[in-house]
Amino acid sequence: MANIKSQEKRILTNEKSRLANKSFRSKVKTAIKKAALAKSEGTPEKEQLINSAVSLIDKSVTKGVWKQNKAAREKSRLMK
Repeated sequence: MANIKSQEKRILTNEKSRLANKSFRSKVKTAIKKAALAKSEGTPEKEQLINSAVSLIDKSVTKGVWKQNKAAREKSRLMK
């Protein structure tokens, strides 16, 4: 354990950020899976699910959860 006050605080904030990123990453993955499933089945709300997944992917880049290249790759896979 760190014995410097600022480092102790940094450890706590890093943990909070890690958990928030993990939660958001899970939400994005779930949206992608739902959109891909709807696309393969040809359900009527597939466009809406794809758009919401793309929106979440873009938001993950601005939050710094995903890198730009990964986001572009995932969007490309969804749009195929």
